[in-house]
This record gives sequence, C-alpha cells and structure tokens, in this order.
Amino acid sequence: MVNSLLSVVIPTLNAAHTLPACLTSLAPGQHLIGEIIIVDGGSRDETLRYAGTAKIIHAPPGRGGQLRAGIAAASGAWLMLLHADTQLSTNWPEAVAGLGAAEAGYFRLKFISRHPMARLIERGAALRCLLFKLPYGDQGLVISQNLLAQGGGMPDLPLMEDVALVRRLRRFLRPLPAAANTSAERYERGGWVRRPLKNLFCLALYFLGVPPAKIKRLYG
Repeated sequence: MVNSLLSVVIPTLNAAHTLPACLTSLAPGQHLIGEIIIVDGGSRDETLRYAGTAKIIHAPPGRGGQLRAGIAAASGAWLMLLHADTQLSTNWPEAVAGLGAAEAGYFRLKFISRHPMARLIERGAALRCLLFKLPYGDQGLVISQNLLAQGGGMPDLPLMEDVALVRRLRRFLRPLPAAANTSAERYERGGWVRRPLKNLFCLALYFLGVPPAKIKRLYG
C-alpha cells in the first residue's frame, strides 16, 4: 500500500468504554490514515462523544450493514475494518505498509486478559488461521477497495459477515506481524469454555446453511 492512505472503518454500538483506547491505538500510524469513519448503530451511551475528529455516519445496527455503510462512505484506496473493542499493537503501521495490491492482511488475535484460557483461545485462533485461513472480524482486516470489490464487497449480514467475506478472499489473505488486542468481555461474561463452544456451534450452523439471522438469536 505504498503511497496509499487508509480509510479506517469502525462500527459502534454502545462502545463508549472501548472506543477511546481503540482510537488511541491508531496514533502510531496517523501518517497512513486518511480518515477514520465511525458507523454508529444507535448507541445510547456516550460513544459518539469520544469520536474525536472521526467522521460519524449512522446505520441500522448490525455489523455487516454498518461496515457496508462505512465502506460506501470511504474515500481511501485502502480500508482497515476494525472493531471498536480492539487495540492495535504499536507496530501495526510497519505491518500493513508492505501489503501488495492483491493481498489482504489480518492481525494476530490477542486478548486483553491474563486469564490462562485467553492464551489457549489465542493459540486456537492462530491454528484456525493457519489451517483454514479463517480469521474473524475481531482480528481486523486491511484490504484495498479494488480487492474488496472483486470479492463481492462486504456481506450485509447480521452475523458471520466476517466469515462470509474471508471465505471469498481466502487466497489473498496473509497474516500481519502485529497484534489485535481485543476485549475479553464476551468471554468473561459468557464463560471461557462455554463461549468458544457456542462460537463453534454457531459457525457449524452457518456452514450447514442456517440463516445468520436465526444464528444471531442464539449467539446473543
């Protein structure tokens, strides 16, 4: 992505407690960022108060649709799709700078937690990416607008939008040598064993053809 600027797209929904750290983590690469677009799905907390100089647009709640709206509003030749509860490691600019036009990059998953199960799930995610080239949305995605369009664009799904997208892009994906430090709140709330099992069950349902809207009701 030499001489290209990133449009960073961040979907939000009641993310006031995580968005400030997410935005702060982008600072080391400010020379690579042309714009930050926050796509809010109707937050009822103070999320937008922390948006700073980011461009704010609104879309119905649902990460796939919010990302589509942000991508449509983006002016950069390259996109970084990032969750609001993710903080990138400080070396992320060096990691993304070498991406080629026919490549899409994702970060290494790391949880913001000292729980022993966090390390186990991180290793599982690394193995999933190695064997199946199946990173999830909480690992971020850096991709050119052209390559995304070739892959059919961002799926407008209420759930599994990340899985649907990376399956189309599998042959273009490569891991980036930087970390996506992601909130462990879902696991702390849902259980370090029960939550991954639920994730795996939902993924299996998706591969079996169950509509994402139905899966979302189970996912919670």
